[in-house]
Amino acid sequence: MEQIPYYSTNHQSPDVTFREALLLGQAPDKGLYLPMEIPRLSPEVIYSFINKPYHEIAFEVSRLFLQGEIPEDKLKQITKDAYTYAVPLEPVYERKYILRLDQGPTASFKDFAARMMGRLMQYYLTLENRSLLILTATSGDTGSAIANAFYGLDNIKVVVLFPETEVTNRQRKQMTTLGKNVEVIAIDGKFDDCQALVKEAFADPELFHLNLSSANSINIGRLVPQIVYYFYAFSRLRKGLPDDDVIFSVPSGNFGDMMGGMMAMKMGLPVKRFIIAVNENDEFPLYMKTGEYRKVEPSRNCISSAMNVGHPSNLARLVSLYGGVMDEKGFISKQAGLELMQKELYSVSISDKMTRQTIQDTWEKHNVLLEPHGAVGWAGLNAFLEDEGGQFDKDQLFISLETAHPAKFPEEIQALLHFDPELPPSLQGLEEKEEAFGYMKNDYAAFKRHLVERY
Repeated sequence: MEQIPYYSTNHQSPDVTFREALLLGQAPDKGLYLPMEIPRLSPEVIYSFINKPYHEIAFEVSRLFLQGEIPEDKLKQITKDAYTYAVPLEPVYERKYILRLDQGPTASFKDFAARMMGRLMQYYLTLENRSLLILTATSGDTGSAIANAFYGLDNIKVVVLFPETEVTNRQRKQMTTLGKNVEVIAIDGKFDDCQALVKEAFADPELFHLNLSSANSINIGRLVPQIVYYFYAFSRLRKGLPDDDVIFSVPSGNFGDMMGGMMAMKMGLPVKRFIIAVNENDEFPLYMKTGEYRKVEPSRNCISSAMNVGHPSNLARLVSLYGGVMDEKGFISKQAGLELMQKELYSVSISDKMTRQTIQDTWEKHNVLLEPHGAVGWAGLNAFLEDEGGQFDKDQLFISLETAHPAKFPEEIQALLHFDPELPPSLQGLEEKEEAFGYMKNDYAAFKRHLVERY
């Protein structure tokens, strides 16, 4: 099979292979990489997933994007090694389910992408006898997942930037108690500030000698693994009817998760609609209504902290999928097909008040425990049902994504439900571990100086 070329959403950089896109992270023109052609799976192959474990579905999906770039036996080994934990689908009522992506080593959906991506990077770097410096910005769970996935690797060093006041204690401690090849820096600013520092460093020719790369969802290596759980969830819940389809509700911040779902749909997964649920950072729902895109600056601080993003990087990819062009700053030079976007996507902004109410109601009515991000997703599903639910019967399949373990947000759960969620193994003993992290003003010159002096 021939290799698929990957293009930049800014269309000013040459096409590259998957390996090059993975190790570069961001294109030199500050665009994001997408495959020139999205491979498709036949209905027969999709239906066959019902008999396959998660790691085999991951192999079948990812091999299409990595064709000609890695031996299949090696890719099978990587997916089997990466996915060693459960992926529960929790029934709520009728055919409405919660997809719990919170059982990995850092209790976050980011584990799915980070573990696969880390192993692929290690494979290519070992072949080339190269090293990398990974720069990543986190609004909550990305940092810990990346730090865990890359921890202790000889040829990869990691620098994680996080907004000082907008992550929970447990989220922070998952990053700051590791050490070794992982450096963590608190930034006096928002997630968007952290992300801007990282993007500027990638585009700085004076830092090229550091071999920088990204582990944020701007990296195509994060996106491909996130396609898999959409296929997995459908395979476990479909009834086997030819016309069976699914509606997903995806709590969204930087939009990497929803882009994984969009790619799955383009590959042939029978998705009837995507519900894109955001918190009070409502730039995307407003864009969907008006066709005019305006960033939220500064981003609004909500209890669903990992979604406090005023300008999602992956919007450039979404706009590109619908035939438009958006640059890294959010400027649209070519309009996307808004009518088709509105047909396939439904987007809604969920307030903190509604998020908290959803956590309480879902526990009291269904004995299902959600944390703030999953609650935004479930509230989005409820909003969709209120607006458009009349056209569906009770046999319609709905799946809402839960992206982090409730135990990562004990203060909110205690305040709302008056108990402390049980700790998963990955969070046990965290409170006693010693932290180490730096502090920096939101100043690119200082950040650049630090990278040059230390690395």
